[in-house]
Amino acid sequence: MIAGLDGTLEQVNADSAIIKVGGVSFQVFTPASTLGQLGSMGERVHLYTHLHWKEDSTALYGFSTAQELDLFKMLIGVSGVGPKSALSILSALRPDDLASAIVNSDVDMITQAPGIGKKTAGRLVLELKGKLEKGWGATLTGGPARDSAEVVAALTNLGYSTADANRAAAATAASQDVTLEDKIRLALRHLARQ
Repeated sequence: MIAGLDGTLEQVNADSAIIKVGGVSFQVFTPASTLGQLGSMGERVHLYTHLHWKEDSTALYGFSTAQELDLFKMLIGVSGVGPKSALSILSALRPDDLASAIVNSDVDMITQAPGIGKKTAGRLVLELKGKLEKGWGATLTGGPARDSAEVVAALTNLGYSTADANRAAAATAASQDVTLEDKIRLALRHLARQ
């Protein structure tokens, strides 16, 4: 099992990054939040990883935090949720927002992730609510923050691709004390620099 990668960033794609570790280049599929934090080409990066085996393929998934990795593993443990769906959810919602949405049974917030319907969101709430209340209860005070999902929605309504909107929203996620409108402006500036 590959539990983590420490290497040099070689390339960033829409849903993955290429990281060179000791002469070997690994393609690592990541949520938009992680892609937005990787930095520039040639920089050193560290990712927490999960190696996913299937009969016909093998893929490596990477995350900037152990918390994201834990949530990813919980998500793919739910019937009907594969790695691509889990990445879509983690690209649309920050880990704390997703955990809050599940604990508060906020199906509408979860369905803001591309490709996730009410049935799947309801299954996530049903299967993960108890686990998240036990493990994350202390960090889940208050309702879920909708800003990241709303920034993505606003940018996609303006014609940006979901991948670009997710990356821009992830880049503004650290700006906690600004209004939603300011986060959208910051995201648009981020996209203009690309």
